[in-house]
Amino acid sequence: MLEKYGEPCPDALVESALDHIKLLQDHDFHEFKVAVKASDVFLAVAAYHALAETVDCPLHLGITEAGGLIGGTVKSSIGIGSLLWAGIGDTIRVSLSAEPEQEVKVGFEMLKALGLRTRGVRVVSCPSCSRQGFDVIRTVETLEKRLEHIKTPMSLSVLGCVVNGPGEARETDIGITGGGAGKHMVFLSGVTDHHVKSEDMLDHIVSLVEAKAAQIEAGEAVAFDPHATQPAEAAE
Repeated sequence: MLEKYGEPCPDALVESALDHIKLLQDHDFHEFKVAVKASDVFLAVAAYHALAETVDCPLHLGITEAGGLIGGTVKSSIGIGSLLWAGIGDTIRVSLSAEPEQEVKVGFEMLKALGLRTRGVRVVSCPSCSRQGFDVIRTVETLEKRLEHIKTPMSLSVLGCVVNGPGEARETDIGITGGGAGKHMVFLSGVTDHHVKSEDMLDHIVSLVEAKAAQIEAGEAVAFDPHATQPAEAAE
């Protein structure tokens, strides 16, 4: 392959994959998945697209040797994410120079972002800015850890100010919007419901999420869908 193509390229990866597929099929072995991983995002994506157009077999996606936690997450999200978005791929592996648990978390969050997995709490949150009424970064870090045990699909918005907060909170099951004087607005199913003090906020939000998850699991409630058609009121 190296003599033929001179350097790694999509055509070389695809031809190598086809040779291995033929070898397996010639030996009457058909239970396999195929990968054409590369550490270069553009090379890998182009190879997977070409292979998907050529064969009809399960494809295992990955950007191999992607790097550390931050850089590797970015590369993997661009490469794997774009392929999944195009309907290509059956299994994935996020390859990071980080703890294996981080690889799994990154892969799962990638699937959640694409709507391919819905388990757990989807958090919508803002970056830090001078308008925030509480420490958004530390709040989100704490909430994500304390809500890891929730498997029920639902949404939570954590916004530090009233400029962007209400708009996002109207789209989620539970929302917290930063206010002044240490009092913050809580939204339930997109509607303003009550206020909570800074010192009580974390425990309160956790309890609300746990309660809503329990109701959903018991069939007493459903996850909030802001785009669902609301039933019309009966005419008098």
